[in-house]
Amino acid sequence: MGTGRLYTAVAVGGFRRYATYRTATAAGVFTNTVFGLILAYVFMALWDEKPHLGGYDQAQALTYVWLSQALLMAMATMGGGFEDELIERIRTGDIAIDLYRPADLQLWWLSQDAGRAMFHLLGRGAVPLAFGALFFELALPADPLTWIAFLIAVVLGTVVSFSLRYLVALSAFWLLDGAGVAQMYMIAGVFCSGMLLPLNVFPGALGEVVRALPWSSLVQGPADVLLGTADPLGTYAFQASWALGLLTLGRLIQSVATRRVVVQGG
Repeated sequence: MGTGRLYTAVAVGGFRRYATYRTATAAGVFTNTVFGLILAYVFMALWDEKPHLGGYDQAQALTYVWLSQALLMAMATMGGGFEDELIERIRTGDIAIDLYRPADLQLWWLSQDAGRAMFHLLGRGAVPLAFGALFFELALPADPLTWIAFLIAVVLGTVVSFSLRYLVALSAFWLLDGAGVAQMYMIAGVFCSGMLLPLNVFPGALGEVVRALPWSSLVQGPADVLLGTADPLGTYAFQASWALGLLTLGRLIQSVATRRVVVQGG
């Protein structure tokens, strides 16, 4: 099997794996919809007081709410993706088997995570967004090119998300139990991605810092592309820079960790 076909098969396998959990998916759709309703009414109250908070009008703010719920699982802003499995494989030593595969470790998990993200975007993202569009006045674009631009930002955002969580998982080579780092990632993901509140409303230096961090690529960046409040090319450049830098860092740490496994005898 060619290299491209191998990783495509891994991605398809990742999609099918999550597609088997139909009850969990239905429960997740319900949960995202309920949280979307709660946040929508909170945002309506906020924007009634400050109609142009963060540079959004109320329709854009409500659109942001439902987009954040649509992207929650696809971007794994709170973790809970491949990293839990990879941490466990490192802890038990099964990672040695993975290193013997005729496949690159980083690309293998990236491909699997891409399948997971695609399933969650369709399986848990589309329904809450459709629900929000049905019951609220949203600022969804009619231009298909804007949707395409949005999807490109989503793809780049998922790569950034993977890169961050891959570093979380690799920490288990030294910490043995990566649960603590995973918890720190979850807190950073909730606060810094814009999942609960648009980063545009954060004041002063705090707003500049959180918008410059890689987590802003997960929700804030794609949302602003869809809402037309950010230049798509600038957003892509920001996301791609973080993705490249984090993937390279992950590659370097993986190389060090692999030598550590070899020295310890697998």
